[in-house]
Amino acid sequence: MPVLIYTENADGKFKKSTFEAVSYARAIANQNNTSLTAISIGDVEAQELAHLGKYGADKVLNVSGAKLKNFVNQAYASVIADAAKKESADIVVLSNSFSGRGLAPRIAVKLQAGIVDGAVSLPDQSNGKFLVKKTAFSGKAFAVVELTSVNKVISLTPNAYKIVEANTAATIEDFNAETKESDFKAMIKEIVRSTDKVSLPDADIVVSGGRGLKGPENWAMVEELADLLGAALACSKPVSDAGWRPHSEHVGQTGIAVSPNLYIAIGISGAIQHLAGVSSSKVIVVINKDADAPFFKVADYGIIGDAFEVVPKLISAIKEYKASA
Repeated sequence: MPVLIYTENADGKFKKSTFEAVSYARAIANQNNTSLTAISIGDVEAQELAHLGKYGADKVLNVSGAKLKNFVNQAYASVIADAAKKESADIVVLSNSFSGRGLAPRIAVKLQAGIVDGAVSLPDQSNGKFLVKKTAFSGKAFAVVELTSVNKVISLTPNAYKIVEANTAATIEDFNAETKESDFKAMIKEIVRSTDKVSLPDADIVVSGGRGLKGPENWAMVEELADLLGAALACSKPVSDAGWRPHSEHVGQTGIAVSPNLYIAIGISGAIQHLAGVSSSKVIVVINKDADAPFFKVADYGIIGDAFEVVPKLISAIKEYKASA
């Protein structure tokens, strides 16, 4: 039975997290000596769909239509579940993104499947078991979940699996999915995206600022550092609550959860609510003048010093490095 991967797109383009999920699903298909079928929903050009073969998709099911142009949680779940049944796929993979977190449990119910959300590694299928490692307790720990059901749904944490090129020649087929009027009771009328910024959930590097920056007028150096590193900008909850930065940049338990390869925290003490949303980061760098700040306990690298002295020196060093490279 093939593995099915839902390939999320933004304005007709696939995101980095989508290619990670396709690579991950390809590896699972290889574990089971089977094929990988991708399903794309929305207006995506054929050239973009064919690009999925580069990362291991053998076949791409293309679903389009006016009603499905924008993301509709219940309808998309029905389409993906219908595809899984018609393709006889017993494993469904998707990214644990904002939409993925809503889709995964709905798909699992429709397929009567076991589910693992927030997976961080490939399944261990030795000894006849199906074990998947995932994040737990808001990213503060890991859990190993055994799926014993015939059908399985796995959502992959962004940045948890590397993109691997397979250079498969994918065939593209139009797919007519079954949906009901009840699937469209709640509709998204408009999606407004910040196209000029690096998306926080997909970012490899995140530069974040806290109350230690003392005011919005001091954010220029944080923006400059982020620009030099090609990073996404973020902030702590008190900063967004104070109106220094937009709420769309708030990371933490009550904001956006991120798992970049590098997270740089500037002037953030490290309250438990903030740590819960960033603890999945592979490397954490903390800059704070308070040597007792809780953030230092979880940091991979820490700089005890005034941000207004440290950050300009860091910017200068990066510029010198880039000039000599």
